[in-house]
Amino acid sequence: MHTGEQYHEFMLASPRDRAVRERFQKMALDLLPAGADVLDFGAGTGIDAKAYAANGHPTFVHEPSQAMGDYLAQYCRDEIARKTIVTVASPLACKVQAVTANFAVLNHFADHAALFEELSRVVREGGFVLASMLNPYYLGDARYGWWRANVMNLVRSGHYAIESESRIHRFAPRVMARSAAPYFRLERLVPRGFGWAAQLYMFLLFRRI
Repeated sequence: MHTGEQYHEFMLASPRDRAVRERFQKMALDLLPAGADVLDFGAGTGIDAKAYAANGHPTFVHEPSQAMGDYLAQYCRDEIARKTIVTVASPLACKVQAVTANFAVLNHFADHAALFEELSRVVREGGFVLASMLNPYYLGDARYGWWRANVMNLVRSGHYAIESESRIHRFAPRVMARSAAPYFRLERLVPRGFGWAAQLYMFLLFRRI
């Protein structure tokens, strides 16, 4: 179990994770209208939230982990004092243009239907949910027994879970699209083509209907 500070330092020190974060932040910021508000769902230590606030977006943060939340309060203390970042105990405490969920936050959920129904009350019509999720088709994981053992589950149902303390779930995009309906539609999936098998993370953009 990492402390908030250990997780924060690891994420900033990892070139691969920094590159993923930069791509995710760029996509989110390109999609957000000027001055639009955003909820960072599963905000971790506030790295993304700080970037959104720095770009003029009022940012709400929801982070259920006490360790992460404590470090977020320290890392984003200036923004919190200025109220450009506001912590919320529940997503339902805000109404925003967009929700972002970076670095596999949604992989901790076994079923997303109830979550998308809740987020439909948070995201304004025409707004979006942008999620970075673990790619179940990533061939770099094929060296692990758990990946090979679940290939048929992925083909049959588009979903499998890895036995671990956190029980991480992996989902095919079609399963996520089905869970998001009728409140959201899957508008964009990144990467495509050969990148599909070569990237650990996939970005899914859901548009509020």
